[in-house]
Amino acid sequence: MPVRILMVDDFEPFRRLIHSTLEKTAGLLVVCEVSDGFEAVRKAEELQPDLILLDIGLPRLNGIEAARRIRKLAPESKILFLSVESDVELVQEAMSLGALGYVDKAHAVGELLTAVEAVRQGRKFVSSGLSPVCC
Repeated sequence: MPVRILMVDDFEPFRRLIHSTLEKTAGLLVVCEVSDGFEAVRKAEELQPDLILLDIGLPRLNGIEAARRIRKLAPESKILFLSVESDVELVQEAMSLGALGYVDKAHAVGELLTAVEAVRQGRKFVSSGLSPVCC
């Protein structure tokens, strides 16, 4: 069974880049893409994906609040944040919500597949630039 992924990011070119990276990897399937936090919560509840790639800076409902709601509605879905936000306190808050991973978008191309694999196996992953000071 492939890992079913919900991708949440408001910047379409970035979503396309990540989608094309993921679809080249056997065993990964992007089942839905959405661009705001409310849609993320709705689709997470509806689809119950295995993995949610979640940005923090989203319109209408930010990724932190979306993650809080998703935890209640799709408790088995694993969350991996993908964000430009690198403030240590924000990263720690994101991880405290039950997320298993946090990838700085600046490192996404090089770290995404490693992060996805770690999270898929239930291990935590934090981008190399953030991990010494965080989590």
